[in-house]
Amino acid sequence: MLQVIYVTRHGFRSNWLVDPSSGTYTAFIKSPTGGAADPALTAHGVDQANELAVRLLAADPPIERVYSSLYYRCLQTVEPFVRQAQEATAGDKPALRIRGETGLGEWYGSADFEHPVPASLEKLDSLFPGLLDLSYEPAVTPNRMGESIDALHDRVAAALEVLIAQCDRDGVRAILLCSHAAVIIALGRVLTGHRPTAVETPDFKCFTCGLSLYRRRQSSEVEAGGNNSRAKQTAAEHDANVQGQDSLASEFRGDRGLPGGWDCELNSDCAHLSLGEERGWAFSGDESFKDMAAGQSMLNTTTTGLGVAVDDKSRFSGRHAEDGRGKL
Repeated sequence: MLQVIYVTRHGFRSNWLVDPSSGTYTAFIKSPTGGAADPALTAHGVDQANELAVRLLAADPPIERVYSSLYYRCLQTVEPFVRQAQEATAGDKPALRIRGETGLGEWYGSADFEHPVPASLEKLDSLFPGLLDLSYEPAVTPNRMGESIDALHDRVAAALEVLIAQCDRDGVRAILLCSHAAVIIALGRVLTGHRPTAVETPDFKCFTCGLSLYRRRQSSEVEAGGNNSRAKQTAAEHDANVQGQDSLASEFRGDRGLPGGWDCELNSDCAHLSLGEERGWAFSGDESFKDMAAGQSMLNTTTTGLGVAVDDKSRFSGRHAEDGRGKL
């Protein structure tokens, strides 16, 4: 049965521009995949990924499975850990590979145009040979027209239910998830059941290459094997946009959380990073492209555009504001 979920955000990356009136994405630095909204890590981001790998290799319990967004920056972030883990276990058991999960993909606000998607598995396999599990089928697909904040939480809840059920079924004890800022915040909320009434209330942190740890609460109601059929149904309903009046994620409020309930023991801890906490982020409301002025260009950074920068640690004063000094 799954006991521990480790979560990390991709490392420091380059930026892109988007014109919300036309849906045109552009970038100054070309991505290896050719997608303007699919940048690679900067040199500093690569350093962060290498520092993260050292810590992940010492994780206890050890990481048995890796799920990641299929955007280049996320795969690049977990690559050093997975490569070293493959070398350490060569011949002893099946090689660790990344399961590309679109349910962990980037969040784009609601729009009148289609947002970008990650590169194809074939393209990514050529860029990261031997790294991806090509047989894995993602649990959830985000809406190409973007998502409201409630829809984002729904998507994350649906994806996590499937992932947890898979791991319960397979006897996996600990996994690593690599994703993006908004997804990581939503993930903490649906796992723990602690979702603030005001979406912009700071709670879960998401620094670049920070590490969070969620531990499953002990409960007699949790049975090994998980409710895989319900998880698949939830994901199927999400992909078909069959949603009722209430948000799926609203089921997990009130401290209950996803199957078994989860407690946050590390909140984007950056003790392993030589430069510490960088590029914090938080929601600033319902970030919809439809609300932006015609012709306005948006630079996707942590200080403008969707969301707000929260590198000021004083913003994190709520119940989840652990100081991040815990050890794995």
